[in-house]
Amino acid sequence: MSDFPPPTGPPVTSSTWSTWSNPSPAFAPVRAPHATLPMNAAIGAVAVLVLSLLTSKYVLDAFLQFEWPVVAYVALLGLIGYGPSLAWCKYASRRWGTGKFFDDVGLQPAWSDLGWGPVVWLAAIGTQVAIGALVLAFGVPLSNNTDGISELTADRTYIVSLVITAVIAAPFVEEIVFRGVVMRGLRSRLTAVPTVILQGVLFGVAHIDPVRGAGNIGLAVILSGVGIAFGGAAYLLRRIGPTIVAHAIFNAMVLLLVLTGIADRLQN
Repeated sequence: MSDFPPPTGPPVTSSTWSTWSNPSPAFAPVRAPHATLPMNAAIGAVAVLVLSLLTSKYVLDAFLQFEWPVVAYVALLGLIGYGPSLAWCKYASRRWGTGKFFDDVGLQPAWSDLGWGPVVWLAAIGTQVAIGALVLAFGVPLSNNTDGISELTADRTYIVSLVITAVIAAPFVEEIVFRGVVMRGLRSRLTAVPTVILQGVLFGVAHIDPVRGAGNIGLAVILSGVGIAFGGAAYLLRRIGPTIVAHAIFNAMVLLLVLTGIADRLQN
């Protein structure tokens, strides 16, 4: 029988044998950090959206004297109110991001968004109910941002235009602004929790309308809670597709309650 050559590897010790017999558990890969943008992008996004929405209201009031078709006014409102925000977000993507707009704002559509969307919506509804109860309990002034809509239900063109704006345009643009650019800008300077809270508060404040007076306080507080719920979901999921779906459902349900008169009966 021939002799085998001596082993060339390191000697087997007790620690080596322990490693072979009891391998370390394999952990799941660490999630990638949340994408960020400079704070300038967030500040600009909020400023542009607020100024655009306020400008659109005053422009609309100025053009009402011409008695154009309702659809023309709704189109004007959407163009002036949301057009500049989209332009700013695209500029921020080119200026401070990768230049890939959808990636820079966290918009990677997936079929799972249709499943996550209702879940996020339920979380937002739960937050709205809880904060709304506190607002009413403490007597905080509260107004409705849907006042006057039920009085115009006879105009089908108005209803269709309103649905397109509130259920499609508003969720798409506002989620890109707040859960996309604003949250990524804040995240560059703040930790996760303050980022989610602050972007939600900015979301609520952005819906202030001078016409509502003190009633803006309660409305801003409640919508801030909704914004925080959306922000938490966008942060955990690392994308805004589910929050766009949730936002659309949220607005659609509000319109359904108002246009059917259910909201008035509940209030009475």
